[in-house]
Amino acid sequence: MFEKVEGVILRTRDYGETHKIVTILTKQFGKISAIARGAKKPKSRMAAVTQPFIHGQFLLQLGSGLGSLQQGEVLASLRPIREDIIKTAYATYLAELTDKLLDEKQPDLFIYKQLLNTFQWISEDKDAEVLTIIYELKMYRKAGFAPNVKECVNCGNPNGPFSFSISEGGYLCPRCRYLDGEAVPLSERLSKVLFILSEIDTERVGNISIKPENKELLKQLMEAYYDRYGGYYIKSKNFLKQLDMLK
Repeated sequence: MFEKVEGVILRTRDYGETHKIVTILTKQFGKISAIARGAKKPKSRMAAVTQPFIHGQFLLQLGSGLGSLQQGEVLASLRPIREDIIKTAYATYLAELTDKLLDEKQPDLFIYKQLLNTFQWISEDKDAEVLTIIYELKMYRKAGFAPNVKECVNCGNPNGPFSFSISEGGYLCPRCRYLDGEAVPLSERLSKVLFILSEIDTERVGNISIKPENKELLKQLMEAYYDRYGGYYIKSKNFLKQLDMLK
């Protein structure tokens, strides 16, 4: 069965001397893996459309197992990502996170749009660190382990100032702070910012400015939270850490 789909390439890996296996997050069918025959040949028409982060239309032959990529058309190359090592690092991490947390052939239009928008913003020089936090929160929710950053996880109190508790799964109000001696206190403003990041659609991100020290704290919290609940090792995260050390 042949299907014409819109999608974003999450990753590619070599298959034999001339072929590639591509993993595509499609708008219609969710995550799909397919073999692209001859895609490693420099003059192959498939070479241009099977690069990471390509947004395109693809003709796929689908079956119960590995599909076959017959042809493709580039809708947006997102070349600025592949030409910048920092942008590539963030996009690779987001693609791997998506690949690890999504099941095969389970369509999710919302997640598809969130990832595509995020890649587009990164290619246009928006803050990749902030975009990553926004998308991480979306994926954590999709995977069923997102932190509660709306109210106290214990008593439901909507009023801060809150502390972020990894062990309790989100915000603790002052009355419930005793539940976790390692909970990290957040300013009133920062707790509101984190809630906004969790709710905002990536289509409407615009220019979100966060102080470097606050951004670093949120990054550390998201990383520690994933380490506690995520369940999958994300190889590309190590490279992001190395980039942070070079700042």
